[in-house]
Amino acid sequence: MQLEFTITPPPSTLATALQLKIDQKTKPPGALGQLETLALQIGLVQNSLTPTLDHPHIIVFAGDHGLVAAGVSAFPQSVTAQMVANFLAGGAAINVFARQHGITLLIADAGVNADLSAHTGLIHAKIAYGTQNCLEHPAMTAEECSAALQQGAELVNNCHATGCNCIGFGEMGIGNTASASLIVQRLTGMPLADCVGRGTGLDDAGLSHKTAVLQQVLDHHGESDLSPWEVLAHFGGFEIAMMTGAYLQAAELGMVIIVDGFIASAALLVASLCYPAVLDYCVFSHVSNERGHQALLNHFNANVLLTLDMRLGEGSGCAIAYPLLQSAVLFLNEMATFAEAGVDQ
Repeated sequence: MQLEFTITPPPSTLATALQLKIDQKTKPPGALGQLETLALQIGLVQNSLTPTLDHPHIIVFAGDHGLVAAGVSAFPQSVTAQMVANFLAGGAAINVFARQHGITLLIADAGVNADLSAHTGLIHAKIAYGTQNCLEHPAMTAEECSAALQQGAELVNNCHATGCNCIGFGEMGIGNTASASLIVQRLTGMPLADCVGRGTGLDDAGLSHKTAVLQQVLDHHGESDLSPWEVLAHFGGFEIAMMTGAYLQAAELGMVIIVDGFIASAALLVASLCYPAVLDYCVFSHVSNERGHQALLNHFNANVLLTLDMRLGEGSGCAIAYPLLQSAVLFLNEMATFAEAGVDQ
């Protein structure tokens, strides 16, 4: 019932030549630190000694969660639809950062619990009006999960067709840190308390209540072995499922993928357990301040570019980190070698 992807690690045939090119630049070996690692990775992903970043895109997937009825968020569910309107009006943080760096921003209704049909400029990909309350039922059916994966993959295909070879993903959905925490706990075995954070700003009492509710969800669904796809369907959101499909399609197409924070990383966790090579295409933009993200990054053995105590989502980390990818590509392509500059090596 699930989609099939063809994802293999990028070819390593140019690894030696890329490293030699990096080392011949007018600098001490390793002096540009992670930018050198990043240049090597991008060159390998594109199988090129002269990689480029063309028509970068960020897709923000929006969806609602039935579990919000159990009081796991400091904000009401109506905020999801209101923030979608804010994205479309250009007023959110991700709009500002995308404009700043010349990134094309797309907003997709994956499953907002509101009629958004009147909104122009919105990608209408709604699977349903929010997920089921996973305290009582799986959040989505297997068919709905597959449909969301397919939609995410199709949106990436559309971006790639415009010449885009670098893409990031964001999300908006009240309650989706709870969903991500459940996914991470079931797929890594980390203690639940280490996976649950304050989300949109819960106080201590709210955090304690959220943790108790999530434990009830886990108890309700039992300890039976679930595949990553089944975990996604039981506990995920439509926006998380669409991101999962988007990651896999982007990797299949050989695109450079920028990974945002905790929720985006939870979607990547599902993708990577099914197709481990997807991680070779991923650049991890930042360490979220949301509890559990650092541990999840350790699980990925990720090299992270930024630590800014951000926990906004929306793909904001992708946009903030994008100039670092540009710098890595530009020094590789434009910086003089010792021979070209007449400098003794």
